[in-house]
Amino acid sequence: MSSTRKIKKVFKSKPVREGAGVKLKRAFGFNELPLFDPFLLLDDFRSNNTADYLKGFPWHPHRGIETITYVLQGNVEHGDSLGNRGVISAGSVQWMTAGSGIIHQEMPFGDKDGVMGGFQLWANLPASEKMSAPRYRDITAAEIPVILLENGVEIHIICGHVGETAGPVNDIAIDPDYLDITVPAGVSFTHPVRKGYTALAYIIGGQGIFSEEKNELLGNETLILFQDGDTITVSTKEEALRFLLISGKPLNEPVAWQGPIVMNTEAELQTAFDEYHNGSFIKRK
Repeated sequence: MSSTRKIKKVFKSKPVREGAGVKLKRAFGFNELPLFDPFLLLDDFRSNNTADYLKGFPWHPHRGIETITYVLQGNVEHGDSLGNRGVISAGSVQWMTAGSGIIHQEMPFGDKDGVMGGFQLWANLPASEKMSAPRYRDITAAEIPVILLENGVEIHIICGHVGETAGPVNDIAIDPDYLDITVPAGVSFTHPVRKGYTALAYIIGGQGIFSEEKNELLGNETLILFQDGDTITVSTKEEALRFLLISGKPLNEPVAWQGPIVMNTEAELQTAFDEYHNGSFIKRK
């Protein structure tokens, strides 16, 4: 018998500065460990003001994690120490597995009206994969399947499955789902989520009800962490709702985290920073 997930905790994203002074909203991060295992951080970098984001994220290292950047508006230019270059445009995703180490930069620039919008999610790598070879997956908007259900619910499948339709990203250790879901006004929507997996929703537009018990409308920039169960049910009233639904298999491993590097022990963390400073951080095979 299926069980609907109840709300475990509700968060409101908070303003932070990152990179060279980029203003963004953090839905969760270091202070919430290990609530969101296997996820580490979710940042919301939507803005209509170029001064908020134009200085970007100059060259910096990563090791031991995956960064998933989903752009809704504007563009993000990127480059790295392995010679990769490119631009992530509206509707597209970059799934970067830092593995043993990569040094890169991400420089956002808005659309013709100066609007920039998107999200970056950090996912932890298991100990067995922290020193794996780095890799990129650049996914265009055209490669992301879109499902339209009979009740008008629209789902963009970045990763995972909706029915028989699979997203373009697979072979990820934490077996994640990453869905962009729009629910029309006056509609109830139920979606399966694997039992035992961490599941969260981040609202990016409109309002919706995520708990039948509380029957409370939650709105933009609100993060919902769910209890265990095998479905979530979301309903709307007079206003449509758009949210990101993310789930993944917990690693249940120790976390040693400093800045852009996440390992399992303090010794591994110190080694990473020592290698970064002595020039042996990048492992070329």
